[in-house]
Amino acid sequence: MTTSLHQRSLVADTHNDLLMAVSARPPEQWASFFRDRWLPQLVAGGVGLQVLPVFIDDAYRPEGALRQTLRMIECAHVLAEGNPEHVRLCRDAAEIDAALDDGRIALVLALESMPGLDASVELISTVHRLGVRVASIAHWGRTPLADGSGEDATGSGLTSHGVTALAEMERLGIVFDVSHLGASGVTQVLELATRPVLATHSSARALRDHHRNLTDEQLRGVAGTGGVICVNFFAPFLTEREHEATLDHLLDHIEHIAGVAGIDHVGLGPDFIREVMADLTPPCCEDVNARGVDVTASIPGLDGPAGLPMVTEGLLGRGLPEKDVQKIIGGNVHRLFTELLGMNTS
Repeated sequence: MTTSLHQRSLVADTHNDLLMAVSARPPEQWASFFRDRWLPQLVAGGVGLQVLPVFIDDAYRPEGALRQTLRMIECAHVLAEGNPEHVRLCRDAAEIDAALDDGRIALVLALESMPGLDASVELISTVHRLGVRVASIAHWGRTPLADGSGEDATGSGLTSHGVTALAEMERLGIVFDVSHLGASGVTQVLELATRPVLATHSSARALRDHHRNLTDEQLRGVAGTGGVICVNFFAPFLTEREHEATLDHLLDHIEHIAGVAGIDHVGLGPDFIREVMADLTPPCCEDVNARGVDVTASIPGLDGPAGLPMVTEGLLGRGLPEKDVQKIIGGNVHRLFTELLGMNTS
């Protein structure tokens, strides 16, 4: 029954950094590497809707950030054009539904922290023309738009440019992503937003006190906009004992968020870091550590998209009705994207 439900349901993943791995190859290999390395995993996991964030490593900041951002956006277009029978890069809800009807995976481009755009808010319109439909304005540290969650001690929120960026994203129909945003910034966005916001990969701070997670108040705030909180699978954000993380830890976060924000406001944002790093890291450096978190820590069986049916099985095993499970694994995100994607209000 579990496999059947998963197979006949829309599964949406709002955060997979696979573009980092694909774009690290020579351009002539982008389409084939995606087809050989990542497409089988997405198919095995039943993914129908995949958000592809553009994240820029520190090595490219600040001088090369915009160039690398454009390169990764081009990579997304190339891998989609090179695999037209399997995937489609989608700009609006109609294109998403058309892809799903054709049995293809709907890909949606996102920017993580607006790399390279900095205070040039007018460039948000440029990346919108290139297909970007989801974006955040900060990562762990400080940007010209806002402070990330790693700077919570400063107590600062959005800059004036950040406030303008939020308004511009709402005008264009780009979904605002609060994941990684500092606590004061989240509060400010929830006060200013006139449209639903999204947390693409954030878990519950009540269960794991980490600055990357959202408090119950923030969860209710996102839900209050009509938005969705997509739970991060990354072990260090689920439990302090990251190497002992289990499926139950993840399910606890999903159920907690559903209980606080409501069943219509929770989704999946796996953030399969270990899987991406396996494609980027030479064997000599397998203990790579990023910003104090161990990127090798993961839930057994859930270090890549192929393990996603485990989540459906786990939720059903906890007694959740099938209709609620379908909302969590993809229905809620699809509803949000149907409402917002590509909606230009100008």
